[in-house]
Amino acid sequence: MSATLDPIPSMIDRIRHDLVGLKMPRALDALDHVVRRLEHGALSALEAIDILLSEELSLRENRRIKTALRMGRLATIKTHAGFDFTFQPSLDRDRIFTLAQLGFVDRHESVHFLGPPGTGKSHFATTLGVEAVKAGKSVYFTTLADLIGSLARSEREGRLQERIRFFCRPILLIVDEIGYLPVV
Repeated sequence: MSATLDPIPSMIDRIRHDLVGLKMPRALDALDHVVRRLEHGALSALEAIDILLSEELSLRENRRIKTALRMGRLATIKTHAGFDFTFQPSLDRDRIFTLAQLGFVDRHESVHFLGPPGTGKSHFATTLGVEAVKAGKSVYFTTLADLIGSLARSEREGRLQERIRFFCRPILLIVDEIGYLPVV
């Protein structure tokens, strides 16, 4: 009776196995390409490691942002670059881009966009939310009607304090469509 031993797994197979175990799918996908470049001398060992880790980090960061946007109810992604400032020449472009740096969040200040419908208030509120999410800050987007409705419902159910804590939790709370509902 002869016993056959499993061949010793190659180092690449062990690395693949470890990447699967570490739940690093992007690095696993990039591994073969990186190894080929390494074998051809196009990369150093440190560059190869850097590429694999950067690929994985990029995937995780994109997932984090996507999840945070969904949890913050920022379904429509808006950017400052996507806004036509010629449509609203009265807007101070520099001021808008300064707001996008989020200093007001760190200083715990409020920002109010005021103006008639169709002037870009919701667009800019959303862009600030997107920028805050990218910066790792928690965000929640709601309309004033939804906010008041939620608080009224919570009060009827005896959970008002819990709901107020919910709205106080995010670093940035965006309340849109304030002028659409009479506040009395």
